[in-house]
Amino acid sequence: MQLFLMRHGEAGFNAHSDRERTLTDNGRQHTLLMSNWLGQSITEFDLVLVSPYLRAQQSWQEVHKHFPEPGHWLTLDELVPTGDPAKVADAVVAYAEHFEAKNVLVLAHMPLLGYLVSELVPGVEPPLFATSGVTLINKQATESCIEWQYAPHMIS
Repeated sequence: MQLFLMRHGEAGFNAHSDRERTLTDNGRQHTLLMSNWLGQSITEFDLVLVSPYLRAQQSWQEVHKHFPEPGHWLTLDELVPTGDPAKVADAVVAYAEHFEAKNVLVLAHMPLLGYLVSELVPGVEPPLFATSGVTLINKQATESCIEWQYAPHMIS
């Protein structure tokens, strides 16, 4: 399966809580840029898993403009900045297997995403994700590897 791990777009700080932070105009633009770029190499997602935080939900709305309706999409309460990487990795793989998904998009936050990469690809140090950045992990049975990692400034 292909796991596309994406960080939400840039968010402002003018909110009552971290959960309620909204995307900036720059965040929307970079997310659309990355979505358009992704659309050149993948046509659809079988499964989309999104953080419940507003900026991640808004990022999914921007990504969704470039892709057809996924086979399944879920909001996972575990996909928060302080989420447990081992539990999240198990949940992502379990949902992907349950839905027989080949192309999975996980839209979440740092530092969770970096630690999630380390859980899914043993021996890899947690990478940093730029806002709107995407990492592709190819997971086949017990083998996993990072195919690539891109950020908006790398493709514009």
